[in-house]
Amino acid sequence: MRSAEGRARMSRPVIFGEVLFDVFADGQEVLGGAPFNVAWNLQGLGFEPLFISRVGDDERGARVLDAMRRWGLDVAGVQVDADRPTGTVDVRLEGAQPSYVIRPDQAYDFIDARAASRAFAEAAPSLLYHGTLAARSAASRDALAAIAPSGEVPRFLDANLRAPWSSRLFLERSLALARWVKLNDAELAFATEHDGHAEEGPEQGGERLLARIDAQYLVVTRGEEGACLLSRDARALSLRAPRVPRLAEPVGAGDGFSAVMIAGLLSGEAPATSLEGAVRFAANVCGLRGATCFDPTFYRIPTGG
Repeated sequence: MRSAEGRARMSRPVIFGEVLFDVFADGQEVLGGAPFNVAWNLQGLGFEPLFISRVGDDERGARVLDAMRRWGLDVAGVQVDADRPTGTVDVRLEGAQPSYVIRPDQAYDFIDARAASRAFAEAAPSLLYHGTLAARSAASRDALAAIAPSGEVPRFLDANLRAPWSSRLFLERSLALARWVKLNDAELAFATEHDGHAEEGPEQGGERLLARIDAQYLVVTRGEEGACLLSRDARALSLRAPRVPRLAEPVGAGDGFSAVMIAGLLSGEAPATSLEGAVRFAANVCGLRGATCFDPTFYRIPTGG
């Protein structure tokens, strides 16, 4: 983990989106939600993110806030909803891959724009991370638009498309605003399927997508195959994932990957260096149940900074 002095020199990231409980088939509940996982991992890596979301005024919501406080995460951006429940998702493993049943009308679908804007302004961030799930609802979509209306804060888009809530229109709008983009194989195919090159590999498809947006770089994660980094000023770089000796499930691995890439951006390290650390860290997350860990030693990984 980075020192307090090191954190003080870093720009503060703001993470926007859902927090929820992943509910597994055996009844175990694990804190999750891609943006929450990213915020949690960034805190573990020595940064001080502001997480903007909404929980219910219920037992699960209290557990979210308690866990955040114990981990040292700032709760100033988390709103409490008296009418809607804290989010839950049913997780099922189909082979090695998770599938999700995501319930509608959860607290994170109703993030208040005015409260979110106040928290965002007070954080004075230099990076905004978001995905697409929380923006399935008009209220949270409006809140996201309100906190950075002119695009002056650079965005890290981590698509995290979840059926049946995948909106091509919102994805295209988000891609147009993003400075950095992370997609997995399936999301890249979804984003480029109308380009007429369905059989392309991740490098060719990624290059085609990067050519029509303004992002500085695009990362395509490929599960056990690792990841591919594409940028405008360098050749594509692909790294295979290391062997995972103790696999629980891959839930949250991509979120850990994103956190390390963001840590690299905030530290000013080369994207290729961040990619190497991100691939290793994502493999380590596969050994967890869920995607959050209270052990600080888990985050003592080399990130090149």
